[in-house]
Amino acid sequence: MLRAELDRGEIDREQEDARMAALLSTGILDTPPEPSYDAIARLAAEYFLADSASIALADESRVWVKSSWGRVIRELPRRNSIFEMVLEADGPVIVSDIAQHPNFDQWFRRFKRLGIAAFASVPVRSSEGKILGVLTIYRSEPAPGMPLDSLRMLESLADLVASQLELRRLRSTLNDSLARRPRPVATVNEIWPRPVDLRRALDNGQFVLHYQPEVDLSTRRIIGLEALIRWQHPERGLIPPMDFIPLAEECGMILPIGDWGLAEACGQIQKWCQEDSDRDSLRVCVNLSARQFSREGLADHVEDLLLQSGVSSRQLGLEMTESSLIPDKGTTLEVLGSLRRLGVCLLMDDFGTGYSSLNQLHSFPFDMLKIDRSFVGRMTEGDQPLQIVRTIIELARALGMDVVAEGIETREQYRLLRQMGCRYGQGFLFARPMTAEAVTELLRLPGQVLPDLDGGEQARC
Repeated sequence: MLRAELDRGEIDREQEDARMAALLSTGILDTPPEPSYDAIARLAAEYFLADSASIALADESRVWVKSSWGRVIRELPRRNSIFEMVLEADGPVIVSDIAQHPNFDQWFRRFKRLGIAAFASVPVRSSEGKILGVLTIYRSEPAPGMPLDSLRMLESLADLVASQLELRRLRSTLNDSLARRPRPVATVNEIWPRPVDLRRALDNGQFVLHYQPEVDLSTRRIIGLEALIRWQHPERGLIPPMDFIPLAEECGMILPIGDWGLAEACGQIQKWCQEDSDRDSLRVCVNLSARQFSREGLADHVEDLLLQSGVSSRQLGLEMTESSLIPDKGTTLEVLGSLRRLGVCLLMDDFGTGYSSLNQLHSFPFDMLKIDRSFVGRMTEGDQPLQIVRTIIELARALGMDVVAEGIETREQYRLLRQMGCRYGQGFLFARPMTAEAVTELLRLPGQVLPDLDGGEQARC
């Protein structure tokens, strides 16, 4: 039986860049299902009398299923995946009984939960031999060792997948050449950052998460944290998200960057709970981009991150803006429903900046609304801004949702929000976004309660 070594060590950066370039050249990332791949997956399952089969491709951070037959999860984090086993082995991997595998706890517990007891997986390679993905068959019962001639049949089917990818690459190359136009020569003062700078930052671990506390306005107790990404550039210093997230959205890097942020937040929750088990009620909220939200396998990905980190679903919150919701209401409800079934907290961020939410909010399964800071900041300027905030709070109460007011900077704002019955808030009045280490110290305060704010005009941070 062939097996991959599970401790991969350092990824060969040059090889990984070449692999990703080969995958990107096919233009297949995040594309809809196609009959040719579906036919190959079904043929593999039927030939081997398997319960299910899948064709999966891997980018920097995730393994997503291009096609499947039978019961197969749609997406997984790349870490500790079958793909990484095949990549490490640089060839086929067969596990005839996952329960007997020495690394069962680390790798295969999620497959047992899905009723998978054995699998065989072979690489799908580019024309240059780079492993772009895997063709895998699954069985619900342990299976004896597979004969080599059968393994060669699975590899032949993987070659059919590779041929389809090569055809797609050639078509993509042809379309690019037809659309190509002369470009001006870059100058010394060219626009920064570029997509390559974002990829280098992710590869070199330059992104960091800062956390801003969310507090109960009546007790000033910390009830949660919002994770906020920053770019710690070795030369340019700490770069705020508005200086690079729009580019990441435009060039597609938002997916691997967003996946990193989700995994990092789950890992940090685990660390805080390991230090003090009483923190198991602490929730960390992560912002989802529109491209992350529109991924079919988002719920599968989030579920597996929770399993890998050992974090309870109630400890993770997912924030999305109204503009990130899919225009198709049915699809939006399906995605939100799949996330809600996991038990994670769903928050609508920047609420009040759009009007369609007022018409459709009652049908979306959000747990909390976050009042946009622009409304909070104008509350003391007159009756109309104050009435807008009051209306949002009353609307949330009628729909059975909690409210978090963003951008609280003065004690007067704090006082007005409490009077109107707003339960939670965040802002510079309580704390600025801070490093994980600073949060750790803050959580060690007695009762995790922030200082008294009942007097004076303005708080200093």
